[in-house]
Amino acid sequence: MIYEAVIGLEIHVQLNTATKLFCSCPNTPGDDPNTNICPICLYLPGALPRLSLEALEKATLACMALNCDIQTESAFDQKVYYYPDLPKGFQLSQHHKPLSRNGWLDIEDENGQPKKLRIHHVHMEEDVAKLVHETEGRLPISLVDFNRAGTPLIEIVTEPDMRTPCDAMEFLRVLRSQIRYTGCAECSMEQGTMRCDANISLRPQGSDAFNTKVEVKNMNSIRHVGDAIAYEIKRQTECLNVGEPILLHTRLWDPEKHATMAMRAKFAGPCVPDPSVPPILLTEDWLAQMKVRLPEMPNQKAGRFAEQYRLNRDESVLMSSDRYLSDFFEAVAGQDVQPRTAAGWLATQMLPALKDRSLTIADSPVRPDRFAALVQMVEKDEINAKSAKIVLGELFSSAESPEAIVDRLGFRQVSDTSMLETIVTQVMAEHASAVENYNNGNKKSIGFLVGQAMRASGGNANPKMVQQILLERLDG
Repeated sequence: MIYEAVIGLEIHVQLNTATKLFCSCPNTPGDDPNTNICPICLYLPGALPRLSLEALEKATLACMALNCDIQTESAFDQKVYYYPDLPKGFQLSQHHKPLSRNGWLDIEDENGQPKKLRIHHVHMEEDVAKLVHETEGRLPISLVDFNRAGTPLIEIVTEPDMRTPCDAMEFLRVLRSQIRYTGCAECSMEQGTMRCDANISLRPQGSDAFNTKVEVKNMNSIRHVGDAIAYEIKRQTECLNVGEPILLHTRLWDPEKHATMAMRAKFAGPCVPDPSVPPILLTEDWLAQMKVRLPEMPNQKAGRFAEQYRLNRDESVLMSSDRYLSDFFEAVAGQDVQPRTAAGWLATQMLPALKDRSLTIADSPVRPDRFAALVQMVEKDEINAKSAKIVLGELFSSAESPEAIVDRLGFRQVSDTSMLETIVTQVMAEHASAVENYNNGNKKSIGFLVGQAMRASGGNANPKMVQQILLERLDG
């Protein structure tokens, strides 16, 4: 039997608001335990929640970035379950009336073909407290940190439109880019500001049935999501091939064992309307104001980059993939640097240098004006590409200008014609056999002669001018 995977995702995104969802406590879960708490996030009796307008605005912008239909009326429910991280016994979430429905994102599948993946709905909810497991003496204990309790989240629930691990990974990459563009969230799985659960089931290829699914948790990178789904497809296929039924349950991804492990039976508690938070009623005027705040999105920006800066498709998609990167690119291109040269140096030099230093373009110490000054020197043949890479590395740790670093390291390229003529004369005299080889038809000898001229100049000669002078001498 040939099986087809049916995959859906549930993605929690932490909004980067100043305060929590229902109180004025700072929204900084990483602070010292239990320092940002109040009666509301401690779930004390009688404490009434009050919805944050900033959280509503950022949630709405995120929904718009995901092409969702914003609902003019939404409401919070009590999602009932009992666990130490939720002592009040229920979580405030939007089960019956979510903030938005019917979204979609366009991706490319593993064959480079366009594919539209649907979003069922997006709802708001509060995060719960965090359990910290330690050992006291010989006894294991669990401590509760309420800093995270009340952190504003949106949960994105997709339709089961994905068929491969690649579909899921690409969806997460596009979703991350779209939401980051709005400035509403960082969407970092590594830092926990985006969390993803995957629901996977199998069916005979060609069938439209929905069979028993298995939920997989504990994936802290997009790569792990793909690996976990791939493993689960393999595991479920082996079960079906030996007649073992698939049971509805939750599994954990173990990145060290590269396998999913059974965790618990799947449980869904009741959801009842919450009487303490009034319904959210949105007017058309308010929604129009929010739409104006939506920035130019990646696809729009990629199209503009291709037209305005004459970038090819791959260049325009990469330069628009991140809002900070696109801003950096435009700042460099606006400083008398050829746009395609700027895009090429960002892609091949700047981004790898940032990755090596565990930095992002947003917190790079090398600002656009300094980077542009370096690229300008390369374009003007004042410095060669090899030396420019070394200077770029220096810019990360030095406040000096690129010009000062070039002069300090002695990298300024020699373009003085008379000086280069002297060097070429010397090289041709010292390597007469290479000259003879060239004249006898071995045109590759020109590379050797250029190399010798570069060596004679201490690596500072302009290689293009050296080659031009040599060709004039040899072919003249």
